[in-house]
Amino acid sequence: MSKMKKVLALLLVFVLTASLGACGGSPKEETKKDTVPTDTKQTDVTQAVKEETDKASGDYEFKEPVTIKFANYGVLEAGYDKFWNDAKKGFEEKYPDITIEFMTAEYGQMLTQVVTWVGGGEKVDLVFGEASWIPTLADAGILMPVTDAFSEDYLSQIYPSMLEAMKVDGVPHGIPMYASPFIMLYNKDLFEQAGLDPNSPPATVDEMMEIAPKLAALKTADGNPVYPFGMTTASVAVSGSCLTSLIYGFGGSVLSADGKLDIDNAGFKQTFEFLKELDDKGYNPQVSKLKDLRNLFALGQLAMYYDQSWGFNGVRSINPDAIDFVASAAPLAGGQGTGESLIQAHTLMMGNNGEAQVEATKLFIQYLLTEDVLIPYLQNVAPGYPSMKALSEIPGITESPVLAGAIKSLDTARSATNIPTINDFNLELTALAQAVTVNDKEVDQAINDFKTAAEGILSN
Repeated sequence: MSKMKKVLALLLVFVLTASLGACGGSPKEETKKDTVPTDTKQTDVTQAVKEETDKASGDYEFKEPVTIKFANYGVLEAGYDKFWNDAKKGFEEKYPDITIEFMTAEYGQMLTQVVTWVGGGEKVDLVFGEASWIPTLADAGILMPVTDAFSEDYLSQIYPSMLEAMKVDGVPHGIPMYASPFIMLYNKDLFEQAGLDPNSPPATVDEMMEIAPKLAALKTADGNPVYPFGMTTASVAVSGSCLTSLIYGFGGSVLSADGKLDIDNAGFKQTFEFLKELDDKGYNPQVSKLKDLRNLFALGQLAMYYDQSWGFNGVRSINPDAIDFVASAAPLAGGQGTGESLIQAHTLMMGNNGEAQVEATKLFIQYLLTEDVLIPYLQNVAPGYPSMKALSEIPGITESPVLAGAIKSLDTARSATNIPTINDFNLELTALAQAVTVNDKEVDQAINDFKTAAEGILSN
């Protein structure tokens, strides 16, 4: 099928989906682990990143001015807009022959809008968005493999699991800008009130359940109850991703590398037994979205919960003083698991609109991934782990209360299997969680019901 036919076919799918009330996006599922070299000095490696960028800037001679068409929802969002406008200004000052032109749409509409633009003949050189968008855009022929633009040496400096999450048919089609596994955020003040060491969070599910009664006995100043542990189970796709991460922590699996259902394992069942126990004891607020958990955490009513690192922005917007009591820890290890977690990334995806466009876009991506540009963003705007391994070792990351405690979780983070129906699949995972909690269904029966529904989704 030609690129234009694929784009038009996708547009038809989007229209039909919208008419049926489609839901939002989130990434996928697979097994890939990272090992971060600890003997490499920060200055040496960050210098290597800088040298690679400087070298690339001299590799290509632009014969005329170039404009990069950059699809970016962030420029419409307060707090993020300043970063992107400053990045545009700084890059254009460094490369006066290259201009950045933002193409904007709201977050929830951006994926559809990119397909619409390309289908209408508009060129898009760069897209900022979720890694989960890659299969759709790659299948439409909109994206180019990043191995066609970047050297093997440059790509080797990116965390393998982050790059793995960019792959379609074994080839990466995006450059992760920053990422986060689902990590555990906890309230140090509540730990102290419960007589617990605020610098020693639980490392396993058993340890968490052992201290949970002490946290559950607390009340806020105005008499509200404190929940010991929060796990989102609401009927939204990102909750399914969070549940997948919890399954990983138990050593379980959900999908095989080729997109087949893979739930006949102890870790999968133990995850939902754990959720049922949390619910039976009143430790986890029922059917909560991540935004609900962030609200409870901000107000001192939730001691621990799973979130992506940038989710703390939602906490801070409710209670700016939360930065004084927040700390992070690696995800809990349950059953035979080792606390592995699902990694998700905010990603830069390239179109191929000619050599000059590709070379200019490559320079802009490399500029964004430098310490001077990216680290202030991750410190002050969107807490996250930089994709370049070297940058994770600098004080701005290692001393961040939101990032520091969970930084080792990058070593065992796992990426996701890219399937077109991941949103519907994730919703079925939330339905399973609700079946064993709200509906009090037996775990085995609920899993059998899930298997039937999930196989139907995967066969479409």
